[in-house]
Amino acid sequence: MTVRVSLGSRFRHAQIRFGRFFQRLRRRRHRKLAEEALSSASRKLIDAHENERTWLARELHDDISQRLCLIHLSLGNLKEGDTSLVELRHAIGNAMQQVSDLSTDIQRLSHRLHSSKLEFLGLAAAAAGYCGEVGDQHKVQVEFRAGNIPRELSPEISLSIFRVLQEVLQNAIKHSGSRRFEVLLNRNSNEIHLTVRDFGKGFDAAQATKGPGLGLISMKERVALVDGELSIESQPQKGTTVYVRVPLRSTRL
Repeated sequence: MTVRVSLGSRFRHAQIRFGRFFQRLRRRRHRKLAEEALSSASRKLIDAHENERTWLARELHDDISQRLCLIHLSLGNLKEGDTSLVELRHAIGNAMQQVSDLSTDIQRLSHRLHSSKLEFLGLAAAAAGYCGEVGDQHKVQVEFRAGNIPRELSPEISLSIFRVLQEVLQNAIKHSGSRRFEVLLNRNSNEIHLTVRDFGKGFDAAQATKGPGLGLISMKERVALVDGELSIESQPQKGTTVYVRVPLRSTRL
């Protein structure tokens, strides 16, 4: 009888040790998977930042710098040539218009990198201004509506939603083929909701979500940093709608 109790006790202890061993293995495996996921996300964010820097460098070199050179050459020709007063006034007028256009485009680049309106006027005003600027720039209709958006949102939430709006609207204008867009920004209970809708050619949303698209991944990760969610509804030839939901539980509102 004593032997049976001893063997049973040893068996139970062995089971406990075996279970603890497998628990450690599972924790290590989960930790390894989490580290790999974090490393992958970090690489993708670094790639996104590098792509943004590459785009900015190209804009500055291929567009801004070349246009400055053309203005310089035009003014240089005025200095060297025998120009009448009428021609001089006309050339100066052209140069002033080119400088004005250049200033507008530099301001657009600046807003893409950092919106002062977001910092000083709040999310709703910054989003409204951005939609208006993008509509004028691309000659498209962007209908913006906002409701009950608190001015004192946390900077993290404001910036996250604003950056996603920039990315989604630029992608929609570039790829959808639509000339009309809707942007809705509102507060629902303790959440901020952003909806961006186009009426263009659409795409297979399920396939795009599974794919390795860097833009979609970076937007989802940006929203996830403030505990939010991003989803897409789209069908070929039926337009696309992007939904963003960000909770306010991390704020004092």
